[in-house]
Amino acid sequence: MENIYHVMGIAAAPTEKAQSLADGLVENRLAACVQVIPSIKSTYWWKGKIEHEEESLLLIKTEQSKTRGIRDFLKKHHPYEVPEFIILPVTDGNPSFLGWISESISGDIQSNTE
Repeated sequence: MENIYHVMGIAAAPTEKAQSLADGLVENRLAACVQVIPSIKSTYWWKGKIEHEEESLLLIKTEQSKTRGIRDFLKKHHPYEVPEFIILPVTDGNPSFLGWISESISGDIQSNTE
């Protein structure tokens, strides 16, 4: 794993759109796993005033090499004019889990039915 840099992406989305975004990220092998945490409440500045929105939070497990693809995917499929997408580095973790992330996004993972 020494040459692979794992990251956690974070994005917020309208609750009704979050699952389809998560599915698309995994189906396109941009992420190994996306957890959808429903019902977060966001407070933010938008166009000169404070807004409040109920959203879902997406936790995106991937590699740094996939972040541009995720950003492009969100720009195309996310309903917001300026979708949230930030990356946090993963500095340590279960080596087996980190390996699974890499296998999943590369398409090398073995089927559970074998």
